[in-house]
Amino acid sequence: MADVEEQGRTQSEEFTDESEEEDSEEEPKLKYERLSNGVTEILQKDAASCMTVHDKFLALGTHFGKVFLLDIQGNVTQKFEISSVKINQISLDESGEHVGICSEDGKVQVIGLYTREGFHENFDCPIKVVALHPQFSRSNYKQFVTGGNKLLLYERNWLNRWKTSVLHEGEGSITNIQWRANLIAWSNNVGVKIYDIGTKQRITNVLRDNISLRPDMYPCSLCWKDNCTLIVGWGTSIKICVVKERNPTEMRDLPSRYVEIVSAFETEFFISGLAPLADQLVTLYFVKENSDQMDEEFRARPRLDIIQPLPESCEEISSDALTVRNFQDNECRDYRLEHSDGESLFYMISPKDIVVAKERDQDDHIDWLLEKKKYEEALMAAEISFKNIKRHDVQKIGMAYINHLVEKGDYDSAARKCQKVLGKNMELWENEVYRFKTIGQLKAISQYLPRGDLRLRPAIYEMILHEFLKTDYEGFATLIREWPGELYNNMAIVQTVTDHLRRDPTNRTLLTTLAELYTYDQRYDRALEIYLRLRHKDVYQLIHKHNLFSSIEDKIVLLMDFDKEKAVDMLLDNEDKISTDRVVEELADRPELLHVYLHKLFKRDHHKGQKYHGRQIVLYAEYDRPNLLPFLRDSTHCPLEKALEVCQQRNFVEETVFLLSRMGNCRRALQMIMEELEDVDKAIEFAKEQDDAELWEDLISYSIDKPPFITGLLNNIGTHVDPILLIYRIKEGMEIPNLRDSLVKILQDYNLQILLREGCKKILVADSLSLLQKMHRTQMRGVRLDVFYCYMAKPFSVVVFHCRHMFHKECLPSSGLLPGVQFCNICSAKKRGPGSGILEMNK
Repeated sequence: MADVEEQGRTQSEEFTDESEEEDSEEEPKLKYERLSNGVTEILQKDAASCMTVHDKFLALGTHFGKVFLLDIQGNVTQKFEISSVKINQISLDESGEHVGICSEDGKVQVIGLYTREGFHENFDCPIKVVALHPQFSRSNYKQFVTGGNKLLLYERNWLNRWKTSVLHEGEGSITNIQWRANLIAWSNNVGVKIYDIGTKQRITNVLRDNISLRPDMYPCSLCWKDNCTLIVGWGTSIKICVVKERNPTEMRDLPSRYVEIVSAFETEFFISGLAPLADQLVTLYFVKENSDQMDEEFRARPRLDIIQPLPESCEEISSDALTVRNFQDNECRDYRLEHSDGESLFYMISPKDIVVAKERDQDDHIDWLLEKKKYEEALMAAEISFKNIKRHDVQKIGMAYINHLVEKGDYDSAARKCQKVLGKNMELWENEVYRFKTIGQLKAISQYLPRGDLRLRPAIYEMILHEFLKTDYEGFATLIREWPGELYNNMAIVQTVTDHLRRDPTNRTLLTTLAELYTYDQRYDRALEIYLRLRHKDVYQLIHKHNLFSSIEDKIVLLMDFDKEKAVDMLLDNEDKISTDRVVEELADRPELLHVYLHKLFKRDHHKGQKYHGRQIVLYAEYDRPNLLPFLRDSTHCPLEKALEVCQQRNFVEETVFLLSRMGNCRRALQMIMEELEDVDKAIEFAKEQDDAELWEDLISYSIDKPPFITGLLNNIGTHVDPILLIYRIKEGMEIPNLRDSLVKILQDYNLQILLREGCKKILVADSLSLLQKMHRTQMRGVRLDVFYCYMAKPFSVVVFHCRHMFHKECLPSSGLLPGVQFCNICSAKKRGPGSGILEMNK
C-alpha cells in the first residue's frame, strides 16, 4: 500500500494492507490514525527513538538527544535539550509530575515538571534504560533504577542525598526495565529477572529461549498486565508470568514470592512490542519476507495483531499489516509499542512515523456496515446506540438504505423502510412520495403512508388514489377501506368515482367503494341504496352502526330476499324501532317471508305475536309442516277450531289427533290413530297418556278382531289393564302372531309385579320395624329426676310419662277405661292421644 503523506486523515486504509481486507467480510477490531501536528515537523528533521505514554500527555525522545512533551493530538507543549545523541529511554511516574531520561552518551536526568527538583548524572557508558518508582512524586518513594552494564538503584535519603546500590550485574547490558508497584522486571543477555523491592529479594530468572538471535537486534519486550502479571516477548516467543505468594511452610531460605508461567507459545513473526487488552494481547510484529526477484532479504510491513493466549498456543483474533513511513529501512529494534491503560490506546513508534491504534466504537462499526452495504444491520446498530451516536444519524443511515433498495429495484422493501426511517418528518415523506411517483411506484409506497395524528397534505393521498383508479380498482377499494376519510377531499374522490361509473355502471367494486365514500360523508341513504342494490353483506352493519331503521321500513322485503336469517334477527333485535305490526304489513304479500319472521318471533317469545297465531297455522301448514305440531303444542293462543279445520282439510292426521285430544274428543282421536294411522303402539301410548278406562275398552274392542293389534296389546297393556279382560274376549280358534311370546311376556310382567310387591312389602316391614325399635329405644332412655322436699321435709312421689310430662302422683286422677293404665292429662287434653305409659316413678 502506498505511503500516505497527507495529515489529519484518520481512515484505517492509510495503514492497513488493502490486499488482505478487500475480500474480507470480517470487521476489523482496531482503527488507526497517524500522530501528526508537531510530531510531523519533528520527524521530518529528526527520528523517534523512544516514547512514553501517560493519560495526560506523551513524552517523545529522538535520535538527536531531544525530549518533547506532546498533547494527545501531537502538539508540542514542552521541549528539553538533553544530549547530542540518541535518547534511549523516558520514564514517567503515575502522577505524570516527574520524568526520567537516559541517553546513549551516559547521561541520566530526573526532572520535576512542576518543581525544581531534579537529578543529573553522567556515566562513562551508555545507559539504555531508566525507570522511576511509580509513586516517585511521594517523598517516601524517591527511587529509580538505571540499566547499562549493571542495574543500579538510586534512593534519596533523609539528608536529600542519593544513595546508589547495585541490584544486578555480570550478565551483559540491561536492555529493558518495567517497574510496577513493588516489582521491578528487567532483561539482559541471559533472560528476564524480577526483583521485589519491598523484601529486597530477587524472585526469579526467566531464561531467553532463542539464544541465536542477537539481543541488541531483537530486544526483549516487557509489559505488566497488572501488579502480578508480567508478559515477556522475545524473538518469536511469548510467556505470561504470574507472581504468587509462597506458602510460609515452604519458605525456608527461598523468597517469599515465586513466579508461575501460565502460558508459553511461539509466534510466526518477531516481537517488537506487547500490550494487554482485557484478557487478550496486542502484539507488534516485525516481519521479514523473501523476494522472488532478489536473493537478499527485505523487510515487509509491521503487523499489529490481537491474540487470545492459551496455555500452550494462541488464537488470532485480528491481524492488520501497517504501512508506516520508511518501513523498508526499519529493523526489529526500531519499533516500539506503548499503550495507555485509560483509553485503550496503542502507540506504534518507528523512527519516522507514529501510528495510534484504538478499539473501534459503535460509530466505526456502523461505518463498516455501510461500507459493506449491510444497511439493515447498520440501521439496527444505529437504533440500538441512538443515545450514544456521535457522528451518525439514524435517518441518514436509513435513507442510504432506502436509496440502495430503490437502486436494486426492491421497491416494496424500500417503501416499507420509509415507515421506519422517515418517522415523523413529513417533508421527507412527501419527497419520497414524489420520488416513487417519478419511478412509477406509487402503489408500492401507498400502504405505508402516515395516517395517524401526523399526516401528509390531502393532495398527496388524492394523487395516489387517482393513480389506483387508473389501473387498479381493487387496490383503490382497499385504500378507501384502510385510509380514514379525513386524509383526502372526500367529495373530490366521489366525483372521480362517479365519472368512472358512467363508463362502467355495473362495476361492483366501484359501486361498493362509492357506498363506503358516501358512508364517510354521512350520506347513509345513498350508501344504503347501493348496498341493497348489490345485496352487499355490509348492509346490516351499516344499518346497525348508523341507526338507519327508519330508512328501511319500506325495504324489508329487499333485506329478506338478500339474507332472511340476518334480516329477521336484525328486525327482532330492534322491535322498538320497527314494530312487529309494521313488519307483518310489509310482508303481507310475501307469506313465505312472513312465516320466517313469525316463526322466529314465536321461538323467542310465545306471547309477543299471539294475535298472529291464527294466521301462523295456515303458514306452518303451507310452508313448514314439521314445525306445525310443535307450534300447536306450545301455543296457548292458537284458535283450536280453526287449527282443526286446517288440519282436517289437509288430512294432517297427527296434528288432528293432537287437536281432538286437546279439545276433549279423545275417543275420536283414538279412532283416527287406529283407523288412519293403524299404529297400535301409538294407540297404546295415547291410551297411557290419557289414563282413561273407557279408552282402553275402546282400544280392546277395536283390536279384538285384528290379530296384529291383539299381539301389540298383549305385549303392552299388562301393566295398565288386567290382561284377562283381553284374553277372555279373544275368539276361539283365532290365530294370533307370536301368541306364545306374548303370553310369556304377560307372565313375566305378572311375576315382575309380584316380585316388586313382595320387595316393597319387605322394605316396608323392615322400615317399620326399624322405626319401632328406634321409638322403643328413645322411650326407654332414662330421664333424670331430682327429689324435692317440702318445708315439712315430707317426701312425695313423681310420675313421668314417655312424653316427658311429669306430675305429682297425688295430682293424677284415677285410671279410666283401662284399669291399671294411666295417661298424660296434658296430651289427652290437646287431643293428641294418650302420651305414654308410665316410664318411671321415683320417691
